[in-house]
Amino acid sequence: MTKAAKAAGALIEHLFKEHERFLWGLCYRMTGNAADSDDLVQETFVRAMSSPPARMDESLRPWLVQVAMNLSRDLLRRRKRQVYEGPWLPSPIETGDEVSFLPEPADESANPAARYDLLESVSFAFLLALETLTPAQRAVLLLRDVFDYSVSETAMALRMTESNIKTTHHRARQAMSGYDQSRLIPTREVQTQTRQVMEKFLACLANHDVAGIESLLALDARQLSDGGGEFLAARAPVVGREKIALFNSRISRLREPAEMKFGWRMVNGMPAIIFEFTVRVEPYAPRHLTLCELDGEGRIRRIYNVLATRKLTAVPPVD
Repeated sequence: MTKAAKAAGALIEHLFKEHERFLWGLCYRMTGNAADSDDLVQETFVRAMSSPPARMDESLRPWLVQVAMNLSRDLLRRRKRQVYEGPWLPSPIETGDEVSFLPEPADESANPAARYDLLESVSFAFLLALETLTPAQRAVLLLRDVFDYSVSETAMALRMTESNIKTTHHRARQAMSGYDQSRLIPTREVQTQTRQVMEKFLACLANHDVAGIESLLALDARQLSDGGGEFLAARAPVVGREKIALFNSRISRLREPAEMKFGWRMVNGMPAIIFEFTVRVEPYAPRHLTLCELDGEGRIRRIYNVLATRKLTAVPPVD
């Protein structure tokens, strides 16, 4: 390799690192999967090294975003063609108490009051709502309403016409209307209230208090478990407070408390519990994460259980 080639490679690597965090956040919102986002960012870097943009004197970010978004849409199209065993859930990522882990907006002068803020846009509710969109709709909505791209910037990033961007954006917003009507932004107050309710839920489970569990659940509560076909998990949502209360009470009796340890995490903007079992019992998952979503009255309307190994790669073990 010539000195010129080495210098060019070093320059691309340096420039890529400046945008790596932003690209990962974009890919994660596109796919809802941390492991896939790692792969997509790595592939974007490989493309940058093997086929760099013609103009290296210009900002590298627009070109990198174009590549990453194209790869993400391809991945989504493949995923939609595949059959997934049981409910699909996003893979949790630790967010801490602040928004600082998230990438900065697309432009330093961008409007900070985007339609969906950065923390809300990684919540389970938002990511699941995005799953109802086409890959193109998802890409346009994220760039326009989360990262505050202009119509022209979005068109350039996605290689679409501006008129097509406007039409696709309109349809995406229509598809998100159900989410908008019941959206629960992860404010500090919501986070605190959710943890308090989850602590009561845990206490009821420990005491096998089925009535107590029911009292914490909304009438139309739903519980979804993602085992990815790898571990034993409910293959369909458990619906209704009575069924959910009985289901969790029975599950809690399957393992001895001495075999289990757990820890609190702040993931995807909300408090969650990571459970780990010191004694491996097939076909049960050795660890799983539980996250809850409250309704406007402070009752649990959704319980999400993530068990699949590949979905938990971004969640560290319990100390």
